[in-house]
Amino acid sequence: MSIAYNMRPQTLDDFVGQEHLTGKGKIIERIITTKNIYSMIFWGPPGSGKTTLANIIAQSVNADYHKLEAISGGKKDFLNIVKIAQENKKNKIPTILFIDEIHRWNKAQQDILLPHIENGLITLIGATTENPSFEITNALRSRVKICILKTLGTEDLRKILHRALTDNNNGLGNKKLKMDRETEDFLISLSQGDARIMLNGIEIASETILGKNGKITKEMIKEAFQSKSTGLYDKNTEEHHNIISAFIKSMRGSDTDAALYYLIRMLENGEDPKFIARRMIIFASEDIGLADRGALIQANEAFEAVDRIGMPEGYLTLTHVVIYLSKAPKSRKVANALDNAKKLFEEYPNESIPLHLRNATTEFNKSIGYAKGYTWSKDYVGPKKTLSFLPEKLAGKRIYKE
Repeated sequence: MSIAYNMRPQTLDDFVGQEHLTGKGKIIERIITTKNIYSMIFWGPPGSGKTTLANIIAQSVNADYHKLEAISGGKKDFLNIVKIAQENKKNKIPTILFIDEIHRWNKAQQDILLPHIENGLITLIGATTENPSFEITNALRSRVKICILKTLGTEDLRKILHRALTDNNNGLGNKKLKMDRETEDFLISLSQGDARIMLNGIEIASETILGKNGKITKEMIKEAFQSKSTGLYDKNTEEHHNIISAFIKSMRGSDTDAALYYLIRMLENGEDPKFIARRMIIFASEDIGLADRGALIQANEAFEAVDRIGMPEGYLTLTHVVIYLSKAPKSRKVANALDNAKKLFEEYPNESIPLHLRNATTEFNKSIGYAKGYTWSKDYVGPKKTLSFLPEKLAGKRIYKE
């Protein structure tokens, strides 16, 4: 077994982090103290303690604990657990079902949980890295408590690391390993808030010691991780959307440094540079618009350059244009005009086109008023002053506002 598995806390006293859930008087502590359990979904990033908390709760309330992996377990597996839960109920034993990656279950699979949660036969603890608002059905969300777990902080991870280095039974204490503060910080930064990644990294690094006075160096940590990226960025998960959102908002707020950080973070994690460039084109119209008429040209050129020269050379062009867009003056007039036009259309979707704006392609059309009152000459273009370009009911309505 890995030390990440062996070091998993067995009690709430040993659990590190998530004090907003585990602290005195908080929800998890109350459940364990009162033995009053109810269905929950833990939503949080990888390695934040979702599975561990489920295990601790089950042990603390003496429940019959079952675990399903949503990616491989289905309806048949669940119904087998229901049969066990029915027997448990006769013996007054609570049944807890933990479903890991519950967001991978479709609506029909989630729906089969409902009656058994409703009647209390099974207490569900689900775990997900995805936003429950999008991935969990309304019916299931209404029957569970959503508990949000946060990314573990630097000092939380440092505490877990020190435990691993000093625990003789479950950790690496018998190896008498040494790490300086700089190396600790380097390992923690590579772990990106995931305790499992950190513990796996230190375990792999420890295997390269071979009599070097037990000292773990940054070079050993680099070798253990094998790459700059720990693989936490997945273009199919919410984090993908979170980072592009932060990127756009940073440019919108003219924070060039933040925008460049998010740009490189996306690129280094394998994001499609054309996707980034497309979002920059949208941004140029939506958030800069006519305040800087060159912004849209610059954004389009960024896309063309990335498409033409590829990567990594495209890094330079994207950086160039991100700086330009971040520093450019901002205006929402174009986006606001679009919204106003849509709202006006929703209210007046089928207004008759004014006769004076219609082409008089036949004598009959001309006889009934088509093009009457409309002038197109070197002196004046448009309807006479008493007439409007807009349909009659919309005359005077403002869509674009200076």
